[in-house]
Amino acid sequence: MSTMPTEKPGQLGAETEELDPEEEEEEEEESPAPPQFILYKQGPEYTHALRQLTLWTHHVLLPVYGREVTSSAPWCGRWWEHPEAVAQLHGLWLAWGELTGPGSDKSGPASWHRDYLAAVMDALRSPQGPFAGCKPDMHRPKQTPVVDAVDPFGPPPRPV
Repeated sequence: MSTMPTEKPGQLGAETEELDPEEEEEEEEESPAPPQFILYKQGPEYTHALRQLTLWTHHVLLPVYGREVTSSAPWCGRWWEHPEAVAQLHGLWLAWGELTGPGSDKSGPASWHRDYLAAVMDALRSPQGPFAGCKPDMHRPKQTPVVDAVDPFGPPPRPV
């Protein structure tokens, strides 16, 4: 059991109050924060997060870091219709906020460039990336890999 002074600091000989460790845990274990990552969001919460991501992508990321579009470095003007791009860009944006926002270290922007920017942009703009087949002014939806409907690890199907 821990003890906490009931008097203000500096008052010697103050009585102490014992706290129940379970009460301390309950205070610390308030309801968990909702997940930040965009793939966990739905409905209006997803739409709001996508709008914020779009504003950052169109007004910060692309004007500064958006290099020329070529066949070997494609970009899709409708990037938000590519779930992989949304996921990658959202992660990049979250890292941006953490490493360049108020209270971040002075080396935060350098860390963001080194650890996040190149990896994400290279993955997105790879000829095999999510924008493969997209050209300026032409979006091409991607076919996702086919997955068997049978769950190999689930219970066996019931006989009909």
